[in-house]
Parts: sequence; C-alpha cells; structure tokens
Amino acid sequence: MHRKPRRILALFLIIFGGFLMWLAPDASAFGLALMVLGIVIEVVGIYLEHKEDADP
Repeated sequence: MHRKPRRILALFLIIFGGFLMWLAPDASAFGLALMVLGIVIEVVGIYLEHKEDADP
C-alpha cells in the first residue's frame, strides 16, 4: 500500500476508534464491547502509522 492512502486510512481508524470509545456507555456489556472495539481500531491505526515510518 502506498504511503498516502495508508496514512489517510490510519488517521480515519484512529479518529473512528476514538469516536467509538467516546460513544461507549458506562457500566454495560455493550459499553465494554464498544470500548474494546475502539481500542483495537485505534491500535490498528497506530500500527499503520508506525509502519509508514519504517518503510523507505
């Protein structure tokens, strides 16, 4: 994947993951699932950003 599309995708995933965490209701199974999903999506986005730095 080229740098620019990967960077755009990574930024979108980071923002979307943060949005999901912000939407997560307190103290419910659905809230916990939304929080975990948001964290996983953000980690994938951060991984893509760091992978970009490693590519020549």
